[in-house]
Amino acid sequence: MTSPNAPLLDGSHNVLTPEYVEFRFTLAGLCSRFLAWGVDTLIVGVGCSAILLGLNMALAFFPGFASALSIVIYFLVDWGYGITLETVWSGQTVGKRLLSLRVIQESGVRIGFYHAALRNLARPVDRLPFLYLVGGVSALLSGSHQRLGDMLAGTIVVRERRLKVPSALGVPAEEGLLADSLFVSRAKKLTTEERDVLFSAALRRDELSLEARLRLFAALGARLQDVLAMDKPAHLSDEKWALLVATALLPSPSARGRGAGARMRPPAAP
Repeated sequence: MTSPNAPLLDGSHNVLTPEYVEFRFTLAGLCSRFLAWGVDTLIVGVGCSAILLGLNMALAFFPGFASALSIVIYFLVDWGYGITLETVWSGQTVGKRLLSLRVIQESGVRIGFYHAALRNLARPVDRLPFLYLVGGVSALLSGSHQRLGDMLAGTIVVRERRLKVPSALGVPAEEGLLADSLFVSRAKKLTTEERDVLFSAALRRDELSLEARLRLFAALGARLQDVLAMDKPAHLSDEKWALLVATALLPSPSARGRGAGARMRPPAAP
């Protein structure tokens, strides 16, 4: 569900989880996306120029072939740049990273190669007839600020918040379990997506209503017991259990000291 906002500015996109917990993402407006595109276009242009300069001697003998090859090289570099970085950096290019933007699925989870490929391969259509006019009009008319490539891939572009890495998550009385190597090793076997969901719940729990908070951690606590193949200690609530697992995934105190001031992106919502 998307809140109506001026497409030139940031809007919002709400995701309702199966546990009926709602997460809100800030949509990137056209202004910030245009700036990110400008940075990426400059990088692609420099890359293409470097390649063509390297081929300059060979192209001098085939002047009629040079212009056609230049166009092919541009599209290959442009597609390769967008698809590769958005896949490796989970929805970011250099321009998006500088502007704190990220491409995610409409469901709120990170994108993969399939989504990055679809939205980037559709760029030539979005660029028509010039300067992304088709894509811009599409985003203006779309409630989620989506160009045609985003609609095809089922993606949105959001502005991500930067949160400080917490030194603890409020479970100081459980050092014994945190010192259990079996517990810690099983916690660290969680997949990247499972960690995203866990940290998202931990960092955003105070934003939820009490009812939504209880539902979310009840489902998350049961899921963690299955994944870790361990029963939750009877004296711990579902929320404390989830926070304990999240704490086991945090850097050690010495590592936190070396990385003081480091920041983390908010994980995608489940």
